[in-house]
Amino acid sequence: MLWISTQDKKSLINVKEVTVNGKKIKGFVSSSTLDEWSKDLGKYESNERALEVLNEIFMKIEENNGISVTFAMPKK
Repeated sequence: MLWISTQDKKSLINVKEVTVNGKKIKGFVSSSTLDEWSKDLGKYESNERALEVLNEIFMKIEENNGISVTFAMPKK
């Protein structure tokens, strides 16, 4: 289970998948009704920075062996 606090700190989301789309990082969520939707988790100054943040999320998951991980999106 991966919980991410969005960059604006207005949402805490249980995401199923995290992707980089240009300068944005998106989180995909699936509900119990099999609906799937996405939300912007953060926006950064470059695609390279967005990829760095994605790697930070990956490292956090690895540190916790993938069990109930929380991550706060950095401001920059």
